[in-house]
Amino acid sequence: MEIPDDGVRTDRGYVVKVPVRWSDMDVFQHINHARMVTLIEEARIPWLFYDERPTAPLREGCVVVEMNFKYQQQLRHDQSPIEVTMFIEKLRSVDFFVGYEVRAAGADPDSKPAVVASTHLASFDIETQRPRRMTDAEKDYLREFLREA
Repeated sequence: MEIPDDGVRTDRGYVVKVPVRWSDMDVFQHINHARMVTLIEEARIPWLFYDERPTAPLREGCVVVEMNFKYQQQLRHDQSPIEVTMFIEKLRSVDFFVGYEVRAAGADPDSKPAVVASTHLASFDIETQRPRRMTDAEKDYLREFLREA
């Protein structure tokens, strides 16, 4: 499957290609954990924050509450660009949980992901420094990617 630069909706979620930089490797030639956090953060941008997305207002306030990573295989620089599939695991009025499956470039979408991760995100009002309720449009868009457990 060809993945456009801004990603593509699939039956599994939203898939984005993210280039791996030489500096993303550690001394063992694996993608460094701190860099993996950044790479999945970069994957979320076209899915959630582009202007045409109903969730674009989250750019004004969206905070990470918690994140978890499980490394199941190594990923190296030469397996770039990595392919990140994102989906919603749980959706509530002010927060949501994003699931990630990270695979090497060109890997079969049915193959075991090299990395599985989750991020708990909350919509946030920067001015009041409090969580804010998401709009119906934001929740409806996120609901489109809800994966039943």
